[in-house]
Amino acid sequence: MYDVIIIGGGPGGYLAAERLGYRGKRVLLVEKQYLGGTCLNVGCIPTKTLLNSAKLYLHAAEGAPFGVHAPGVSFSMAEMMAWKEKVVETLRSGVASQMKRCKVDVVSGTGVLEVNGPSRGVRVDGVLYETRTVLVAAGSVPVMPPIPGAKDNPRVLDSTGLLSTGEAPERLCVIGGGVIGIEFASLFGALGSQVSVVEMLDEIIPPMDKDLAPLMRRSLKNTVFHLGCRVTRIEDATVFFTSKDGKEESVAADTVLMAVGRRAETSSWAAKEAGVDVTPKGVNVDDRMRTNIPGVWAAGDVNGRSMLAHSAYRMAEVAVNDICAVLEGGTSADTMRYSAVPWAVYSIPEAAGIGLTEQEAAAKGIAVVTASAPMVVSGRFIAENGVKAPGSVKVIVDAANRRILGVHVLGPYASEMIWGAAALIENEMRVSDVREMVFPHPSVCEVIREAIWNIKE
Repeated sequence: MYDVIIIGGGPGGYLAAERLGYRGKRVLLVEKQYLGGTCLNVGCIPTKTLLNSAKLYLHAAEGAPFGVHAPGVSFSMAEMMAWKEKVVETLRSGVASQMKRCKVDVVSGTGVLEVNGPSRGVRVDGVLYETRTVLVAAGSVPVMPPIPGAKDNPRVLDSTGLLSTGEAPERLCVIGGGVIGIEFASLFGALGSQVSVVEMLDEIIPPMDKDLAPLMRRSLKNTVFHLGCRVTRIEDATVFFTSKDGKEESVAADTVLMAVGRRAETSSWAAKEAGVDVTPKGVNVDDRMRTNIPGVWAAGDVNGRSMLAHSAYRMAEVAVNDICAVLEGGTSADTMRYSAVPWAVYSIPEAAGIGLTEQEAAAKGIAVVTASAPMVVSGRFIAENGVKAPGSVKVIVDAANRRILGVHVLGPYASEMIWGAAALIENEMRVSDVREMVFPHPSVCEVIREAIWNIKE
């Protein structure tokens, strides 16, 4: 009899197991493939590893203005992939070691939830493990829309398939201009591939402020965008789509990446069979990650509330606190808040944001004032990137009470800067509060302060 069984060994699952183990609970973690889940094995970590290699290649190839010359610089996709695998294996073994340190039992296989009255259990390859509570962290899977010519087409890959490619395609067509699509477009564009992005919406990266998205598009190397276009069919590696004005157009490629998003994984663990309330987005949960079944929680991508690894971490902590309280006969006061969850795109250049965009504030009827600052106001930014490199920070402020509602960053280091902006919003800080803060100099994060000083009185 376990205190908790966790289905899924991705970010939400393994972090929950670690936290529960530290608190002395008897925990079983069930993972059907690799510890670390999608993020570590075929998502966040592999793409960032390859993007770093692409950045090193670009820095060497374009180093002449900085006095660094590397004639004949080249890259090896095979060696980049080998490094990616080494990074993944190192981190995966680290997760396994952490499970041992926390005395978490780990079983390999597909966990199926079984609920019979008050009893709880998870069946793995015919073996039933009993438990007092269950945390489902089954993650998500890539969406493959029913586009004619896409299914069983060896030229059409999802992100997992493209992460195993043997060489950079000469021509890559990316269907989908969200985070996944833009990161891969940036990666292969930097390596010299001719990239076309076909996006159904009028702009890329939905959470990005509409002032910064065009700057992002102009910054990506060797990339052409087709916005407001609906893909109609794929023939071999030629993608046909209908443009805004209703005309049929096409893009010929060597490889097609299907990057239209991900959906919650609710089938493999028999959610509906167990009576779990599943919506089109994922498992329905409250702000403590409780499902409609007593004793069953769901955290991470599987509930569809915020499909980000760092969101899964926080959801796992909220669920763990509530599970422990329930096991001890109480209820946790900790709840999940979504108003200060940052997002980041690790492209070249990076982008990140937190809180409301100007467009979202307008849709909510909130009167705001905004201001921006170019990154070239930072001495460090110029020293490391030059005066022509793209970069900007935009802040959104409530016009009535001067509270900071959103911060949006485009440029190098955006992903490392955004946590500070998250702290500003989480703590409901106002313009006057931030103006009194001391930022390190010289640093690129000073541009956030400069943007806030540009807010009119």
